[in-house]
Amino acid sequence: MDTQALNAAIRPTQPIAGQRPGTSGLRKKVTVFQQPPYLQNFVQSIFDALDGKSGQTLVVGGDGRFFNDQAIQIIVRMALANGFGRVLVGRHGILSTPAASCVIRGRRAFGGIILSASHNPGGPEGDFGIKYNAGNGGPAPEKLTDAIYAHTLSIQRYLTLETPEVDLSTLGTTAFGPATVEVIDPVAEYADLMASLFDFAALRRLLASGFRLRFDAMHAVTGPYAQELLVRRLGAPADSMAGGTPLPDFGGGHPDPNPTYAADLVQALSGAGAPDFGAASDGDGDRNMILGRDFIVTPSDSLAVLAANAHLVPAYAGGLAGVARSMPTSMAVDRVAQALGIPCFETPTGWKYFGNLLDSGQITLCGEESAGTGSNHVREKDGLWAVLFWLSVVAARNQSVEAIVRDHWRRFGRNVYSRHDYEGVDSAAAAGLMTHLRSRLASLPGQALAGSTVAAADDFAYTDPVDGSVSTGQGIRVVLADGSRLVFRLSGTGTEGATLRVYLERFEPDAARHGVPTQEALAPLIDAAESLAGIAQRTGRSSPTVVT
Repeated sequence: MDTQALNAAIRPTQPIAGQRPGTSGLRKKVTVFQQPPYLQNFVQSIFDALDGKSGQTLVVGGDGRFFNDQAIQIIVRMALANGFGRVLVGRHGILSTPAASCVIRGRRAFGGIILSASHNPGGPEGDFGIKYNAGNGGPAPEKLTDAIYAHTLSIQRYLTLETPEVDLSTLGTTAFGPATVEVIDPVAEYADLMASLFDFAALRRLLASGFRLRFDAMHAVTGPYAQELLVRRLGAPADSMAGGTPLPDFGGGHPDPNPTYAADLVQALSGAGAPDFGAASDGDGDRNMILGRDFIVTPSDSLAVLAANAHLVPAYAGGLAGVARSMPTSMAVDRVAQALGIPCFETPTGWKYFGNLLDSGQITLCGEESAGTGSNHVREKDGLWAVLFWLSVVAARNQSVEAIVRDHWRRFGRNVYSRHDYEGVDSAAAAGLMTHLRSRLASLPGQALAGSTVAAADDFAYTDPVDGSVSTGQGIRVVLADGSRLVFRLSGTGTEGATLRVYLERFEPDAARHGVPTQEALAPLIDAAESLAGIAQRTGRSSPTVVT
């Protein structure tokens, strides 16, 4: 193609309100993104906020949801018009979020654009999302997202090229004047990274021993990755996979790996003849759910168990520098860190807060209660990595998932924990509830609550220990004298209304009571949350949408 073809077309536009990206990027209904110039404005605002991009490499891909392939063609043309010298695109436009981080880091790219609304539903009436990841492979820092938002408020033009569409189905490189677009196989690169972390020979022996697993990709992005890793490289039977074909609407399902939306997997792991191990991942591959036979591992317990058993995995056998958890995540990993004599950091929700700690070498493992765990191998949470880690622990200890968790509770005590989600709540009502709670914070310490007394109550704020940046308003914490906690937080992951999340935690040191059902053990805290916040009265919801 003639170099002249790279002369950018300048398209006039104007600002469109409501484009502030959150910690997970920008998420809206797909119908919003389909209306030009909504996507174009946001992409151009990303490029305008980036210094030093000329001639650099950009990674592009997404979770395969509806509009993914069309959006990629738009982004590729705009990237070339804005001066990038090389664009790497996942084959078929599909690129899991952890694999995107892997490719950015492995190829030393300038950054990447990931198209995903994570665990939100897809399809023509579903959700769509976009975010920018920086050169370390992690989500853009707050300084950059603020700059992107500022550009969306003043944008007057975007740049694009008049070029044919790139064939996303065929591996190879296409020249566009001095620039190139390369369609890559991210599955192989990601699988090679996993092989460098885990003992694949030991995992093959486990799966050849009669040990049975079931992995549900929920018709989302991890299907091809799981096929390559679990079936081709490790030898699991092909029928171990469920929902392995990525579909634009995720097969009509909700690709959120929890007991509500992955009920088929929970059922498949129930009963004497069930597989030994079960797992699921979400829309873009960064979340996970781990199950044993008739046993579900909470994400908070999962992080703690992995930290306690990290020495069994080759990549972490030398010990952990430290661990980190998001504030709403249970304090189970804190107890492990104390026993190991390593630091434990408490951050706001959002993976970008772990990035500085990972880059500075202060932590090795990190995780969120929303089914996300990860390590210093990439700068995103990583669903399949967590599956391989758990399989490695099972292989090394020669115990069932349930036995490993119960042994962990006996050693460290059990942090009984649950999250209650109230989805699609009226935004004004949800904001009013949080304002009401904030107005009560100063008066709460010393009050009787849930059989104990309130020791502290605050609106969580975080000062980054690496760059000194401050994040405020990160969620209401109510801590009781017996160590129990109530946390109230509004989530930014939905596209309709607001999602109120209520986190409940109580420490139980008595092994004789570890078998008490979670919701029964937390009943006093559940009642206390209602009395403090007036959830039913203020939101009209008498019960949560999802309990995890």
